[in-house]
Amino acid sequence: MRKRLEILRIEHRDLDAAIDALSSANVIDQLQIARLKKRKLKLKDQIALIEDYLIPDIIA
Repeated sequence: MRKRLEILRIEHRDLDAAIDALSSANVIDQLQIARLKKRKLKLKDQIALIEDYLIPDIIA
């Protein structure tokens, strides 16, 4: 699970860099940027689920 979490974090970071690169390019492809942002949000949700599984909330 921890390995999967690390892979997801790397992919999330890479997507962030790709979005920044596309946004700063002269030719702006809004559809491609929207698709990347959607994928990035899905990764964020997967990361949160795995983190919640690995680090459960402790009620004191």
